[in-house]
Amino acid sequence: MNKIILMGRLTRDPEVRYGGANNTAVARFSIAVDRRFKREGEPTADFFNITAFGRLGEFSEKYLKKGTKVVLDGELRNDNYTNKDGQKVYGMQIIANNIEFAESKAASQSNAGSMPVDNSSAPASQSTTGDAGDGFMSIPDGIVDELPFG
Repeated sequence: MNKIILMGRLTRDPEVRYGGANNTAVARFSIAVDRRFKREGEPTADFFNITAFGRLGEFSEKYLKKGTKVVLDGELRNDNYTNKDGQKVYGMQIIANNIEFAESKAASQSNAGSMPVDNSSAPASQSTTGDAGDGFMSIPDGIVDELPFG
């Protein structure tokens, strides 16, 4: 099985080209994914190249831009080649199968240009453990824009 799931922010606007027999959209972009554990002197994020074909490529062109936070799943593929000097160059790329927004449009606009390192920036006074009396948790005021759905 070859499946990868990533959540991160686009580091640049998607580059989209159309080609092939059906004039298929091919979108290429990269995302920065924060590392869970950070050590001093090491990078805090990893950068992955993503390719999306067809309708997913068209979606990327229309709705994604630099800074957009997305969750995607796809397949990891070898991107190896021999350069003009005859040396083997090894690389990897991710072919996206599904892309979803990871934050609301309002949260995306308020975070424009910023790439948070972790989610610990939420105020400690906000708690979602209270029962609203109908079997559902009550959501505190002001947190709705931080939810990944809505």
